[in-house]
Amino acid sequence: MSTDPREALDAFLEAVREHYAASAHRTGDQDSRVEAAYMALADAFEIYEDAIYTAFDEVTPFELFDDVEDAKDDDDDFGLDDEDD
Repeated sequence: MSTDPREALDAFLEAVREHYAASAHRTGDQDSRVEAAYMALADAFEIYEDAIYTAFDEVTPFELFDDVEDAKDDDDDFGLDDEDD
């Protein structure tokens, strides 16, 4: 499935705005609106990144937090770390 990059960008920017609004009006540490906005933002980012890559063979300079943690876990699984021995 191919998504128009402009439509994906518009949806991503709207998700950023929604996340901001939810964060600015947070009602507590476990605010379900903030959590839902966070997940929607992550999903919109992935769709945008995929669309921009498909259309223009271009990537963004960003990584989702879970992706960064997964990469870190993969490094740990192979005995890799950031320390010099």
